[in-house]
Amino acid sequence: MPSTEQALIWVADNVFGQVAILIGLITLLGLALQRKPLEEVVGGTLRAALGVVILFVGVDLFTGGLSAVQHVVSSAVGVAPPAAQSSLDDFLAAHGGTVALTTTVGFLLHVALVRAFRAARYVYLTGHLMFWVSALVTACLVEAYGEGLPQLTLVLAGSVVAACYWTLQPLWTRPLMRRLTGKDDFGLGHTTSTLALLTAVVARPFGDPGRHGTERLAPPRRLAFLTDVNVGTALVIGAVLLAAMAFADPRVLAGIVAEYNAAEGANVGVWSWGVLAALRFAAGIAVLLFGVRMFLAEIVPAFKGIGDTAAPGTRPALDVPTVFPFAPTAVMIGFAASTASFLALLVVFAATGWFTLVPPMIMLFFGGGAGGVFGNAVAGWRGAVIGGALNGVLLAAGQALTWGMLGSTAPELATLADADWYVIAWLLLGVGRVLPSVWAAPALAAAVTVAVLAWPALRARRARRARRRTAAGPRRPAGERPRQPHSPDPSPTPAPEEPPP
Repeated sequence: MPSTEQALIWVADNVFGQVAILIGLITLLGLALQRKPLEEVVGGTLRAALGVVILFVGVDLFTGGLSAVQHVVSSAVGVAPPAAQSSLDDFLAAHGGTVALTTTVGFLLHVALVRAFRAARYVYLTGHLMFWVSALVTACLVEAYGEGLPQLTLVLAGSVVAACYWTLQPLWTRPLMRRLTGKDDFGLGHTTSTLALLTAVVARPFGDPGRHGTERLAPPRRLAFLTDVNVGTALVIGAVLLAAMAFADPRVLAGIVAEYNAAEGANVGVWSWGVLAALRFAAGIAVLLFGVRMFLAEIVPAFKGIGDTAAPGTRPALDVPTVFPFAPTAVMIGFAASTASFLALLVVFAATGWFTLVPPMIMLFFGGGAGGVFGNAVAGWRGAVIGGALNGVLLAAGQALTWGMLGSTAPELATLADADWYVIAWLLLGVGRVLPSVWAAPALAAAVTVAVLAWPALRARRARRARRRTAAGPRRPAGERPRQPHSPDPSPTPAPEEPPP
């Protein structure tokens, strides 16, 4: 048993925890199942894996800057994280193995659901979010039912909940993805799905994507450089960062710049660092978009082999940066609106003494970008603004409401969260307060998932039966003989006249 546990943890750490390896293996399997030539298999596999590596190089490039921006903004508005009984590091030290096992077992259950039900169209391939969803589910179960739960119970219960989420989440965003991409080649596998749905509902009446699309915006001739997404990104981030630096604690700025100089072997000043950070952020976005296009070009056609052979009709559900190339301008509009709404609420919460918000710049960017892209798909630039602003509101309200709920396990999960994290936490903790059994939430999640996945097949079966009944005609009462078709009696043939005598 320990060897099995170690093997599952190894898979979680070395496959699901390494997205480039996971995508490379999926591409390799898909191309091999299509019986592609060796050179295509090798080339496609490496290009897909390299695309993911390039994507994460871009992410690392600008998220490092975002972390610094977060510290600067926090200093400028004078906030610090609220006190907590426990920390995420303590929680992972105690339950890290359980989280890894939940990730692996949950993915196996997810694949089994996809294989068993044709309605489950997507295989969830966002590896790092598999880990974080598993961590969140485990923390909620421990919070609701106590530290005394056996590891096996935690793994099995958490795996069922996580598998159900990974199976259903790409399905409820499918209509939006088809509207955005114009195809059904891949789905969204990301924890911003609640934001996407809310944006579609709220923003729809406020614009027309055909007339108001962000990629159709035509600024004045002297501002035409703003149509270049890289230039616009550098300007937006530069304005936010430099404005925050003007109000930040000089000691905080000095510490950040000293760390940068030590890491880069440089000797730049504070304001020069601000300009460089904005430029690095824009460069990171450019690298990210290039990596997305590169690995999408390989994983989507390669996955056809898996869809045709192992799990007919399935498609990959991928990370949220895969939608950014469809509306890069909307990404930046959404990010700006997301940051603005969150900072406005930060000031309001601080003034009322309700809660000390921490600006989660990475979530503001990815969630704001997603809100911008999906908002643009339903209502143009106005929808992008609404989607970004909604992300800021959800992150602020979710952080304030959820921090205390996870106070004895991992409250920092509330500051690392997307919209779906809050919904999952609220549902699990709510069920835990109402129902005393740890199996209540997994049973409810499994029942809902099976019902949702089985319903299309049942509806199709009823439709087939109705068509057969219609083709067969109306039913006759038992024992009644079928009536013969009515035909008129033939006219009697007149007798031949007798010859005259």
